Amino acid sequence: MPLTRSLDDAAIVLTGASSGIGTATAYALARRGAAVVLAARSEQALERVAARCRELGGRALAVPTDVTDPAAVQRLAAHAADEFGHIDAWINNAAVSAVGLFDEIPVREFRRVLEVNLLGVAYGMKAALPYLDAAGGGVLVNNASVLAEVAMPYQSAYNATKHGIRGLSDTVRQELRVTGRTHVSVCTVLPATIDTPFFRHAANHTGHELVPPAPVYPPEIVAETIVRVLRRPRREAYAGGVARLLGAQWRLAPALAERGLGWYGRRFQFGPAHRPDSTGNVFTPDATGDREGGWPGRRRRLLRLTAAFGLAAAGTAVGTAMARRARMEA
Repeated sequence: MPLTRSLDDAAIVLTGASSGIGTATAYALARRGAAVVLAARSEQALERVAARCRELGGRALAVPTDVTDPAAVQRLAAHAADEFGHIDAWINNAAVSAVGLFDEIPVREFRRVLEVNLLGVAYGMKAALPYLDAAGGGVLVNNASVLAEVAMPYQSAYNATKHGIRGLSDTVRQELRVTGRTHVSVCTVLPATIDTPFFRHAANHTGHELVPPAPVYPPEIVAETIVRVLRRPRREAYAGGVARLLGAQWRLAPALAERGLGWYGRRFQFGPAHRPDSTGNVFTPDATGDREGGWPGRRRRLLRLTAAFGLAAAGTAVGTAMARRARMEA
């Protein structure tokens, strides 16, 4: 079910709020008058985002939180409920990444990506459910990625966590339904590549600069998708047309799509500049409250590449259908 209150009366917890999609979502909610409880590791960035939320007409509370600490996440929930009297929605958005070949990513970093991206979501869901129950219903939104459905090379830890988020969301949704708690909705959002600081902040073990593989969408695409699922919950929602096309390709012809994305990921995730090994923000926060990552050139390629992916998806569908028909006629 959707929110039991209108957005201008709702209290919403948002993790990963100090940059990128989280910041854009905070602003989208604030424009609609919501009370937003902003969580991330970077206190100064959170306060900057909270101040802007108030300027936009919302209410805002900054609560510095490390989502890998379940006790801290429980305190975040309690603080939000104490401040606003209820929690109507919870958005799990915090994420980090370590990019490189699977056998070259340090185990310590690999583990930390799993702790932030997957266990952080699990801790958020555990903290949120009692408060959503107490409010008479609400919406849990888990921001995954199109990489929850497909895969790309050099993103093993990130891919694994996003696939895990999708599976966790599906399971909890089932459990809520079979135990009669249908007043709480669980929604998974699957964005395409988004123009955020994420790619500059990721741990990097490739020797090259990281760039977002085009086409790149603005973070507001995801923010507005999240607002829509709060108002009208659904199991899953894609953000960015290419995400939907990639998912369709993967379902129709998984082996072909896997090869194609492997080729694409190898060639379009890296820029020409050399970069030394870096742990990025995996252990140390460095957010500054910026929504965008500064990739306007890759945004301009959006329409052309969207069309190309669309033609590829259509070709995959036709080829698969023809192969199936040939097998049936044989």
